[in-house]
Amino acid sequence: MRAHNNDSAVADDVQQRSAEDRLDGERYAVAAEVLGHLADPTRLHLLRLLSAEQDVSTLTAQVAASRSSVSQHLGRLRLAGLVHARRDGRRMLYRITSDHLAALVTEALGYADHGVRGIPHHRGSR
Repeated sequence: MRAHNNDSAVADDVQQRSAEDRLDGERYAVAAEVLGHLADPTRLHLLRLLSAEQDVSTLTAQVAASRSSVSQHLGRLRLAGLVHARRDGRRMLYRITSDHLAALVTEALGYADHGVRGIPHHRGSR
């Protein structure tokens, strides 16, 4: 009787680990996809600017890209779920969808600052 209970516990543990491994795999896949969208300098710049709602004309004035290029990048970001758009009359206003994403962009730019400016990278105590 006891061996049966032990076998059941082992099977449950294996199932739980399998489910966790599957979720971990999905987590890494989603993170890699998001990072792929950040791999373009124009999209990264747009995401940094989109903590407040802005339209294409306003964004184009702040980014080194044409209006059509900015529109295309916003479309990709919107399809990826990284940017939300809402209509205001004839204009479309765009905004970043997540505080986590905004923080990721800020951290990436902070990391880049260290490389560009020759500042030593921070390391936690270990």
